[in-house]
Order: sequence, then structure tokens, then C-alpha cells
Amino acid sequence: MPMKRAVVLLSGGLDSATTLAICQREGFEPYALSFNYGQRHRIEVLAARRIAASLGARDHRIAEIDLRVFGGSALTDEIPVPKNRDEKNRGHGVPATYVPARNTIFLSYALAWCEVLGSTDIFIGVNAVDYSGYPDCRPAFIAAFEELANVGTKAGVEGTRFRIHAPLLSMSKAQIIAKGTELGVDFSLTHSCYDPTSDLLACGECDSCRIRLAGFQEAGLRDPIAYAAK
Repeated sequence: MPMKRAVVLLSGGLDSATTLAICQREGFEPYALSFNYGQRHRIEVLAARRIAASLGARDHRIAEIDLRVFGGSALTDEIPVPKNRDEKNRGHGVPATYVPARNTIFLSYALAWCEVLGSTDIFIGVNAVDYSGYPDCRPAFIAAFEELANVGTKAGVEGTRFRIHAPLLSMSKAQIIAKGTELGVDFSLTHSCYDPTSDLLACGECDSCRIRLAGFQEAGLRDPIAYAAK
């Protein structure tokens, strides 16, 4: 029997890399989808290429869109990236690094590719435990988009049932790192920083870097990527 195809959203970070590995472990043939959307940390697209090649994605597409046309985020506009926020401050409100409707846009592209591939499955590495407070990383959002997929597509109204897989949704960052390690993910290929230096080193101070570093520490492992010296 041929393997079932699945579209995997691949950002280049450790969450999406682990999600790609989980997709494979569950017996799917992964088609990786990344985005060059005008983000200040577009080095993540290079990381996504490395990860897709390392883990053996069946195909890897990079969609070119430009969310700078709207801005409204520290990742797509001239807004400072928050630095050195502690866990308590990260737990309140939606941070400046939230990109308006980003996961809605990304999942819509993934859904379109699913229809072309004849696939019914999308994998996304959102996480509702150790995350930065983004509303499009919550279980309610995933459930709502899955319902949209099944009522708003040709395949859906003809009887296909789409499923949005979010295997990391209730895992801590340490648990995600442990799972990725178990599945053979090479985390040295990943990139998580929102505001890398000019020589492409992780800043170590943005929310994403701090969550990542704390996760490796809790998991009892060393983060293999390089950080800017302070």
C-alpha cells in the first residue's frame, strides 16, 4: 500500500522539525511547506531547507508571500523585538512578535496543497504550553480551522474529511526536545531566534531564544546552536 501523504508546515525551528519527524513516525509521506513572508529572521527558511533534507521530506516547497504589506508585527515591521522578558511577563498578553493571522494564512496554503496532492492530513507544530501567547496556537483555533477545511473546500464538500494534526499542542518545550531527540532530529540544523545578529547568530534574548534555552536546560541537554556573545 502507498504511504498516505501529509503536508507539514516547516518553519525551521525545533518544534516544526520535531513535528516532521513525528509525521514520518506515524507512517505518513511528508510534503514540507515553508514560507518566506518578509520576516526579519528569514534565516529560518535556510534552516527549513536543511531540516527537510536531513529528515527526508518527499518534497519541500517554499511559498513566497510578503506580510510586510500589512506589517503590524515586530517580525514584519519596524517594531522592536521584545528582549529579556521573564516567564511571568511572557504569560500576559499577546506580544509584539505576533504576526496577524499568520497560522490562518499558512494553514490555508497547506490546505490548498493537500487538495492538489489528494491528501487529507496537515501537520503543524503549534504548542499551547511553552509559547509566547499567540492566539493561533491554541486548541480552539486548530479545531476551528479543521472545521473550516471540511466545509470550505471542494474535497470537503465531496466527502473528504481533513484532519489538522498538532502533536505538540500539550507538550512542554523540554518534552518536545526529548521527543525530537528520540526521533533523531538534528537540532543543530534548526533556528528559533526572532532577531538574529548580522552574522546569523541567535540573540539569546528574545522570547523564542529564552524559551528554547530553558527547554534544553530542563531536558538536561545542551543546545547545539551558536548564540551571540554578551
